[in-house]
Amino acid sequence: MRITIIGSGNVATHLATAFKNAGHPIVQVYSRDMQNASLLAYHVKAEAIDDLKQINPATDLFVIAVKDDAIEPIAAELAKYNKLIVHTSGATSLQTLQKHTQNAGVFYPLQTFSKTRELNFITVPLCIEGSDETITSLLNELAYTVSQNVYRVNSDQRKTLHLAAVFACNFPNYLYYVSQQLLTKKQLPFDLLRPLILETAEKVQELFPASVQTGPAVRNDEKTMASHLEQLQENPDLQAIYELLSQGIIKMENRS
Repeated sequence: MRITIIGSGNVATHLATAFKNAGHPIVQVYSRDMQNASLLAYHVKAEAIDDLKQINPATDLFVIAVKDDAIEPIAAELAKYNKLIVHTSGATSLQTLQKHTQNAGVFYPLQTFSKTRELNFITVPLCIEGSDETITSLLNELAYTVSQNVYRVNSDQRKTLHLAAVFACNFPNYLYYVSQQLLTKKQLPFDLLRPLILETAEKVQELFPASVQTGPAVRNDEKTMASHLEQLQENPDLQAIYELLSQGIIKMENRS
């Protein structure tokens, strides 16, 4: 399948690479920044463009991998070519594309991506949705050329999945940052926490989170929690986060 990539960020980079490695020709890479478009286009042997007026209609699929608020105006521009258009957003509904074309779908990779970090794309869950069964089947077939984990997920389910992913990925990563800052103040290396972080992540590959919860909140260790709050007295925002999460853990334990 001939594919045109709209975007040059983290998702676009990994998807374009996965498609190319699976044998799909990448026709063009579009980005508002020509340098970014050129870097990715060179990598996947495609033409770089920075103007949608330069679109080559000799493609089978447009993959829109840009910020959510840019998806609809780009889709409106591409609809005139009457080619299949998909977006890669977890939070944007299929209906956003269907306002402009029924030749539409969603190709959402559920993973955290960084340009500088290699990833085995074959393990990435791909969530697909199409305007009709024919498109859904086509996307399903395409998805299996780049991943072993393909799921049919509708727009309502995907919104919840995206929310869950924020709790499972983005928030913990912020808490890693908080941990790093706390350690830095005492001249302690973040490396001390890496084995702990890894073990916690590996546990939930086999068990559900509630069954492996540890720490002072699950023990209702009020003395330790009070000590922690005292250490955070100069940062009331972190105190509030600590208290809120601790109460959540206590409630979870009481329900289980």
